[in-house]
Amino acid sequence: MKNYTQVYVKNSIEAAETYCNAFGAEITFEIKDAAGTAYAHCELSVNGEGFLALAEAKNPCDVAFIHRMKWETMTFNAFEMGSEEAVQRAFDVLSSGGVVLEPIHELPWSKYCATIIDKYGVCWWISI
Repeated sequence: MKNYTQVYVKNSIEAAETYCNAFGAEITFEIKDAAGTAYAHCELSVNGEGFLALAEAKNPCDVAFIHRMKWETMTFNAFEMGSEEAVQRAFDVLSSGGVVLEPIHELPWSKYCATIIDKYGVCWWISI
């Protein structure tokens, strides 16, 4: 069995670019809608391994409400990122327009980690 995470967001093309920038990912498969303005399905990989799939959300999502309420219904854990610099890059990209729930800090199980809800409403825990 395999488990592959997928997010449904508004502005899916921009979101894919954001996640590629944050995590050093690349788009390895993509199908756009008929107008070519959104993803029906997109897959991102890091170092040849599947990382995240995404698609355009069909229903509206009030991201401002999510940010105001700081909802965490699901968190994507991106860990073993390799260096403090990689975590810092992801933090900088994901926090732009998002909400920082926990700034970069140390925990007993991670010496460099943070939790952010990005501008698309997706919650991330990132760690070295």
